Amino acid sequence: MAKRSSAAKKLALVTEPVRLDFGCGMHPIEGFEGVDILPMVGVKHVMDIRQTPWKWANNSVEKAHASHFIEHLNATERCAFYNELYRVLVPGGTCQIITPHWASNRAYGDPTHQWPPVAEMSFYYLSAEWRKTQAPHTDAKHWPKGYACNFVSTWGYAPHQLLLTRNTEYQQHALQFWKEAAQDLLCTLTKA
Repeated sequence: MAKRSSAAKKLALVTEPVRLDFGCGMHPIEGFEGVDILPMVGVKHVMDIRQTPWKWANNSVEKAHASHFIEHLNATERCAFYNELYRVLVPGGTCQIITPHWASNRAYGDPTHQWPPVAEMSFYYLSAEWRKTQAPHTDAKHWPKGYACNFVSTWGYAPHQLLLTRNTEYQQHALQFWKEAAQDLLCTLTKA
């Protein structure tokens, strides 16, 4: 029997990048490992993500997804979520966050949604540089429950279906000033 070279042994240890779908319910995204507090079909990791540290190693997750999940965490639980997400993502790793827009009644109808509703402003706090100059009191250096992460955030909206046939200027005006114009807030976080 031929011996395997050390290079072949190292190659055998290489695994697929970890991709996590937080709060996936029964339908995790294809190619992602489902993470949920309830044991359901499709959930690979049954856990309460509010319990930290998570079981994944530092810099071990390539991508993450959280659709209609983050609004179920209160403000300090969200800080802990983002801090742990930052710890486990690889440099340059991303997470797609989808949440009901604060100006949509979808943000308020579910009794398990927590206060405050997720708003665009909340994503500014995920940048270490922004916190340093604008809100140092929210940083873990000054508040033990605060942010220790550093993300670049981009976001947009899933507008109400009746706006989809309107021109861009009309849509922009509606999204800025009208309740129910934006149904969801879509954000991509990239680990800096």
